[in-house]
Amino acid sequence: MGRELVDFGATLVFGGGCVGLMGVLADSVLAARGQAVGVMPRALVEKEIAHTALTELRVVDSMHQRKAMMADLADAFVLLPGGFGSWEEFCEIATWLQLGIHSKPCAILNVAGYYDGLLSLARLALAEGFLRPAHYKMLIVETDPHALLSKLATTEIPSEVKWVAETQR
Repeated sequence: MGRELVDFGATLVFGGGCVGLMGVLADSVLAARGQAVGVMPRALVEKEIAHTALTELRVVDSMHQRKAMMADLADAFVLLPGGFGSWEEFCEIATWLQLGIHSKPCAILNVAGYYDGLLSLARLALAEGFLRPAHYKMLIVETDPHALLSKLATTEIPSEVKWVAETQR
């Protein structure tokens, strides 16, 4: 994924950590001579988990500021395999898209079926009426990084997507 980001001319904007998949991705981007910008709360920097070789590390006061800054800096959002933090951040940014707070594409890189369960849950929410078809269709899902980035570059987000129709109030 890191090499593909660099090949596409994209800058990685991420949580700024040196651990786990986050650190591996940043290392991959940097090894390919790409740009990696981290955004991390001061408390986590003080725990020495910040990546020290980034193009830029922006230190903020809170997780809320971190998410807001990453949302401002990013042109698109990609969920990679991860845990609670990854899921929470992606669900929030997808909700912001649903509510019209931003109009940037959101994608899931479904490596080896890792997110099959999440996608099944989204289909259930759609079937049960908790998720509208237009919102479900906003998510880009791919198993290949190149295909995913190609779709991100060409996807158009509807200019006006309402969360609640007047008749539902």
